[in-house]
Amino acid sequence: MECDAIEWHQSLIDRLVSEYPDGWALSMTSGNLHDLLPYIPKEARIAAWVKPFAIFKPNVNPAYTWEPVVFMGGRKGDRTRSTIRDHLACNITLKKGLTGAKPEAFCGWILDLLGYQPGDTLDDLFPGTGIMTDVLTTRCQNSKK
Repeated sequence: MECDAIEWHQSLIDRLVSEYPDGWALSMTSGNLHDLLPYIPKEARIAAWVKPFAIFKPNVNPAYTWEPVVFMGGRKGDRTRSTIRDHLACNITLKKGLTGAKPEAFCGWILDLLGYQPGDTLDDLFPGTGIMTDVLTTRCQNSKK
């Protein structure tokens, strides 16, 4: 429950800003966006993961079907690569054994937002199901072909 405290998130954001000057991304809920925005640098961008299929909670209407993703830094895009959208529409994952587990498309989108290239370093501070590592491994293997 420590992770539910605003102070914990403030410390995490401070850590991201100080330890990851080349770029970082942080996924959150639309419900805590208001609480966390005061701690987010103004240079950061807010992207949206829209969930066409999401779990609907009883008596919650309108449903929560999007998730803000704050990102900062990363490799800037230019005309040599495709333009990355600041939103992604893809379904949630089911039966991954961890609440909030992200789908492969989400992980690939995060890599794209940050302009990840093979040889870059990525620290997944919340590895959960390990899906980000799997997506990263696949992407690196495909780049060698």
